[in-house]
Amino acid sequence: MGAEGEMPCPLLRKKDGPSPPPHSPPPPRPAPLAILGLQPSALVDHVARVDWSLLDRIPGDRGGSQQVNIEDLNHILSEVNTHILPFLNDLSPIRTIAGGSVANTIRGLTAGFGVPSGMIGAFGDDEQGCMFVHNMSFSGVDVSRLRMKKGPTGQCACLVDADGNRTMRPCLSNAVKLQANELTREDFRGSKWLVLRYAHFNLEIINTAIKLAKQEGVSVSMDLASFEMVRDSRTHLISLLETGNIDLCFANEDEARELIRGEPKADQEDALSFLAKHCKWAVVTLASKGCMAKHGKEVVRVPAIGEAHAIDATGAGDLFASGFLYGLVKGLPLEDCCKMGSCSGGSVIRSLGGEVRPESWQWMYKQMQANGLLLPDLKN
Repeated sequence: MGAEGEMPCPLLRKKDGPSPPPHSPPPPRPAPLAILGLQPSALVDHVARVDWSLLDRIPGDRGGSQQVNIEDLNHILSEVNTHILPFLNDLSPIRTIAGGSVANTIRGLTAGFGVPSGMIGAFGDDEQGCMFVHNMSFSGVDVSRLRMKKGPTGQCACLVDADGNRTMRPCLSNAVKLQANELTREDFRGSKWLVLRYAHFNLEIINTAIKLAKQEGVSVSMDLASFEMVRDSRTHLISLLETGNIDLCFANEDEARELIRGEPKADQEDALSFLAKHCKWAVVTLASKGCMAKHGKEVVRVPAIGEAHAIDATGAGDLFASGFLYGLVKGLPLEDCCKMGSCSGGSVIRSLGGEVRPESWQWMYKQMQANGLLLPDLKN
């Protein structure tokens, strides 16, 4: 588990339950935060290093993210114990932590960079929901905009092979979910950035969140989620980009390839140019080869920082976004934002799961110092 110990769920906003008594004082307004993450459904990751034979037996593309039902998820998790690879320097071969791309980014911003950040979404009234809230709040994330609902919390099997490549099988079909009509302008008031993950099945709440965020002068950052998501709903994605409401977009090289498939010349540079036509900042991450970014006419290419064999690539792109956004909040040049992202993305691959261990944060700060980057002012 990402945070040690157990803790009862805090009393957050609930969808169901008795109405407040007449003349009771209104609930306190949530404190303004620099960065907000929209994750409609809370998600708990079950992360394990497994041998290839298990990956070959489950449906879907290796290395991708494909939704499964609860029966398939339980079957995969039951099979994990017989396919676990030995793992050094870890107390347990399986980690169960708060997960989801947006949660990883927001947790990285608070725990590693000290940027006041919070989550908007819903979690179930079950053990997984309590764990999600505890883990996020333990890391300093503001959870006051999370709503508790009656029902199960989403779960995901994160299967990592010997080379550190991860295959995701999320189960969200029966998970509780925040609805578009539950968002208010007050949720976004006073913030600088809204972080979201593209998903065609969440387009209604994504569009509503973007509309409300823009009304409050909040910039929007979007991650392209997975190559399957881009491949299966490319038309909707392009329509969203063409609105001009996405200020910053992150894509890895597989997602970039799917985004511009069919073009006469389809490489990472073309994908970067395509994104930059619609977004103020465009970033394409290239794993061990670093990243490329474009802002206006400025284009930078930054190599990966720090040599490390990837134990688990889960969360590398999410934590890259943490560092990049930290740079933007601090007003740093584009190249430094990329270097920040490279440092934070490199920190999470050093252990299992999308949560950075304390020793890996220390590794990141040393890399930042060695590269002359602005160290965060951590108050605790």
